[in-house]
This record gives sequence, C-alpha cells and structure tokens, in this order.
Amino acid sequence: MDLNEYQAKELFAAHGVPVLPGAVAETPEQARAVAERLGTTVVVKAQVKTGGRGKAGGVKLAADPAEAQQKAAGILGMDIKGHTVHRVLVTEASDIGEEYYVSFLLDRSSRTFLAMASREGGMEIEEVAATRPEALAKIPVDPLDGVDAAAAARIVAAAGFPAEVADAAADLLVHLWEVFVAEDATLVEVNPLVRTPDERLLALDGKVTLDDNASFRHPEVFAAYADIEATDPLERLAQERDLNYVKLDGEVGIIGNGAGLVMSTLDVVAGAGERHGGARPANFLDIGGGASAEVMANGLEIILSDPAVRSVFVNVFGGITACDEVANGIVQAFRLLDSRGEAVTLPLVVRLDGNNAEEGRRILADAGLAGVEQVDTMDGAADRAAELAAAGASGQGA
Repeated sequence: MDLNEYQAKELFAAHGVPVLPGAVAETPEQARAVAERLGTTVVVKAQVKTGGRGKAGGVKLAADPAEAQQKAAGILGMDIKGHTVHRVLVTEASDIGEEYYVSFLLDRSSRTFLAMASREGGMEIEEVAATRPEALAKIPVDPLDGVDAAAAARIVAAAGFPAEVADAAADLLVHLWEVFVAEDATLVEVNPLVRTPDERLLALDGKVTLDDNASFRHPEVFAAYADIEATDPLERLAQERDLNYVKLDGEVGIIGNGAGLVMSTLDVVAGAGERHGGARPANFLDIGGGASAEVMANGLEIILSDPAVRSVFVNVFGGITACDEVANGIVQAFRLLDSRGEAVTLPLVVRLDGNNAEEGRRILADAGLAGVEQVDTMDGAADRAAELAAAGASGQGA
C-alpha cells in the first residue's frame, strides 16, 4: 500500500525522523486554520500518490493564512496525472541549503534489502540513476544485521555527504531503517532530505510503501491509511469479503479457482472476444480453494454489481476442492442471492473439469438453474461467454 506524503511523515515522526510541523486539510477553510496555528509562512502541497506535483501546480507557498486558503482552493480538486486532489498538506516552509536523497527498499532482483543515497536530491532519482549513476550510492543491507550507527555511517560515506552533516545523516538513517522494519515497509524514501542554513536535516518530503502481506500485523495503520477515494468500490467490497478481485474494463465476468487458471481464463476470453464484437474480461476473481455457497454468492454478487458485465464465466478445475462442491456452491449461491433479492439474471457459462467433474455437471444439470449453460472445454466455454456478452451488449444498445 502506497502512502500519501502526510501519512509517510506521520510514520517518520513516530520513529524519530525529523519532519516539519503541519496538518492535512480537506477544505480551504481547514487549510487556513492550519496556517493560523503554525503562524508562519507555509507550503500547501497536494496529496496524491504520484510525482511531479510541483510541476503540475500542486505545491504552493503561502505567506499568511488568507493566502493559504486561496492556494488550497486552487489545488483541491485538481487532476494531477489522473489523480484527483482530495486533501492538501499545510506545513511550515523551510529555507533550503542543500538537498540530498536517502531510501531503503526491498530489492527483489537481488533478493535483499538495499540502501540508496545521493547528494543530488530534489529531483527524480530515476533521472539521477540514468544520467549520473556514479552519483547514487547503492549499498546492500543484511536483513539480520540491519542498519546500526556503523552501517549508517558507511552509507553516508559512500554517498559523499558533507562532513558537517555526516553524523546527523547517519542518525537519521538509523531512524529511517526503524520505520522500514517496524512498519513492514518495502520502501521508505526521503527526497529531498534538506540541509537547512542552520545545519539541521529535515525530511521535506517522504514516500512509504507498506507490504500488504503484513497488514494483519498493522490493522490500525492499514485501516487508517486506506485510500478509499482511489479504490474502486467493487474492489473495496471484495477486500471486505476476503476475495481476490480486480476490476477490469470488459463485459465477461470471470470466476476461477487459482490465480494461474484465472489468468489463463482472461487470455482465452480476450481471444474469444475478438470473434464476438470485442468482448473482454470484466474482472479477475480467484475464489481460491474454497467454493462454498457463501464464497460463490459473494463472488457472483460483486461481479453482477458491475453494470458493464453481460455474461459470467465460471471456470473451475477441481483439485483440493472437488467439482461437486463447486456445483453445490453455485446452486446454493443462486438460492442465497435470490433470498437477498438479488436473483441472477445474466447468463452463466460453467466449465467444470478435474476432481468429481461428472458429478458436478450432474448436480448443475439436475438443478435446472435459469440462464446456466455448461460447456465441457475451456476454449468452448470462453467462446460461448464472449458470444453471450456480445449479444447482451447489442441487446442493450437496441
């Protein structure tokens, strides 16, 4: 989970990384109130999860509370690279002597942690790495040893930080590593790390990515920092019901068991759609090894809540979960949805293969569910689902 700047700075402050005082505001009036409390020149910064905010006009200096309100009014609601600004961070302004860069990240290619540091902060680090790779120090970090004072001093020396701030920079890196480990992050980044004229170091901007797989260890953080505005409502509902769902832009709803099978299903449906009016997959939904009535009902409910969906393709290869269990789950899901007043009205194409497939097919045939068709092969089922989606789309257009 990527955090906004203000959220990253909250974690920084909690672990002793120096940041400037400030607060987030969702209205121009709130921005004015924050500026009044700070009582100094402030910076009003758009809070969106993308770079280039300054170039887009999303970072403005304000000399007094009235100007802070005015700047916030101009920034709130802006579109910055496809991200709508819903809140701004109002923080003290700082004089800048020099700008540096520091970060810790999970280097998946090397299967280790990596420290990166540079004297050339304040610009896109990708540009530094591409045009002046010698200006970016990269130091592997042993996960067992971590970053203590000695390791931090080596990172500072490798980056060539000035002697006047070397000790302060090393101390900051120790605290930044604490953020990285304690919060189960895959990235913590400060850019720029600012050296002020009075020789202080400040994290003027911050970026943090938290490991979703560790959310169970930090439920309060994930709950507080969830970006509701940026999350599709159906994806949010799926998260609440522990379903692996990703919304796409097509018309054929997909349910499968196992990520690999679902990915293959998306490809096959996309290929079939080329023969049927360009029908495409509407989602990725992996029900995993469980196909209980409740799981199947929740999955169908989410897919059917997507107004773009015109047909549904249930593609299951029975293994640990046998096909007869899946078939019973589908039958019970239809009944459960009907009892909720959400009867299934779209065509449903089902392909069952593997463990107890014949019994599963018999159960579905005997149930006589309206709109349910069984097709023996994956290619055939995908073709039929795409055909039905195309027919449904044209029917709606008519």
